[in-house]
Amino acid sequence: MTTHTNPATDPAAASARPRIPRRAPADLPFRFADGGLAQALAAEREEPAWLRAERIEAWKAFEALPVEANQLYTPYIDLRAASLEDVRPYVRDGPPGFDDDLEGLALPDGVRVETFGQWLERDPAGSRAAIEGGSSLPAGDKLAMLARGFWSHGRHVEVADGVAVSEPIILRWRAGTPGRALITRSIVTLGAGASASIVEEQVPCGPEIACAEGESVPQSLFHGTTEVSLGAGASLAMASIQDLGPGQIAFQHRHATIGEGATLHWALAQLGGRLVRSRVDNRLEGDRSSVEQVEIVFGGEQQLFDLTSYTRHIGRDTTGNLLSKGALLDRSRSFMKGLITIEKSAVGTDSFLGEFGMNLSKAARAVAIPSLEIDQPDCRRAAHSSSVGPIDPTQLFYLESRGIAPDEARKFIVLGFLEPVVARVPLESARDRLRDLLEAKWAAGLEAASAAA
Repeated sequence: MTTHTNPATDPAAASARPRIPRRAPADLPFRFADGGLAQALAAEREEPAWLRAERIEAWKAFEALPVEANQLYTPYIDLRAASLEDVRPYVRDGPPGFDDDLEGLALPDGVRVETFGQWLERDPAGSRAAIEGGSSLPAGDKLAMLARGFWSHGRHVEVADGVAVSEPIILRWRAGTPGRALITRSIVTLGAGASASIVEEQVPCGPEIACAEGESVPQSLFHGTTEVSLGAGASLAMASIQDLGPGQIAFQHRHATIGEGATLHWALAQLGGRLVRSRVDNRLEGDRSSVEQVEIVFGGEQQLFDLTSYTRHIGRDTTGNLLSKGALLDRSRSFMKGLITIEKSAVGTDSFLGEFGMNLSKAARAVAIPSLEIDQPDCRRAAHSSSVGPIDPTQLFYLESRGIAPDEARKFIVLGFLEPVVARVPLESARDRLRDLLEAKWAAGLEAASAAA
């Protein structure tokens, strides 16, 4: 007679089972990034020898670096929600609907929007000068080196000196195929006196996939960089709307070098994804250069948003205004971390960093860590501010005293809290879409709260 043991009640049987090792919060959840993949990408895409060497160099840097180099922020990294051990990166093809943002583009003279492959073929010397050495990415960031070494798709946007682009340029990244990893780079260059606006959309590549009961849909990875270089007197408004699916893990990096008298406006909205890790680096190298950055998060369920901002003032009379806001439903979490560095050369700096979290449930958690590092005392302003808490009851009382229902009053307060990013999106249709997405997420949160009550 054959007997069967129950591991739940038999200690000997339970100890005989193979144990899955626990992951530390900072352990990367994937294992595809190795020298073999770097070689395969270069060979499959028939890339020049210098680019193959560039990938290998980036891979070695990736191997050597920690996930979080800043010891102040090390306690606030948590990648355990990501399960990407078996994801396969794209090498040549992309997800369904990929490259549709480049179809039918009508661009004025002096403006180029192209893939990295087209750029490498059209301008070998110029593309090599921009890519080789990774100067448009921070050398000390592990995930930036991941993009530098293992990108499979890219966008190159170039606006010539003195050219003003009246209509926004749309870049659309489709991701979310279960079990796949899409690693991308975007390089944006504006010449002296040029101006443009760009709307970046990060959206699912198709409808959500359902599994049989007891099974789960494999997660997917999207990792994208946006690398901006602004010439003297240039002006760029860059908006991004991230609305990826619930099984998506997203790593994002944005790095900008801002020249003399140039102006950069970031408007970043984070809505989708299971785990989102975003980093923005601003280098104000030119005198009288300026950056305005607003990033919002609207989280629900068990989403985790990890936002980091670094702004370095180098030129004289530079200006920085940086604002992060998070509204959190259910059991969602957000980490908002920021560092302003004012170097000795940065006489006359005016810089402000604000980080504000709104917890909309007792289980939600927001953390705000603004900080300053000042080596030049001759500043116009160097300040930071932060707060985390629930909706202000006096605001609720005011609206309800005017006859507005409690749930409607809460919605007005939350959406008004997030409006600073919406108002800065430079395309009307994208602004309307973002407002619709925010309202839909609020409605879904109300429905979930009612079902749980």
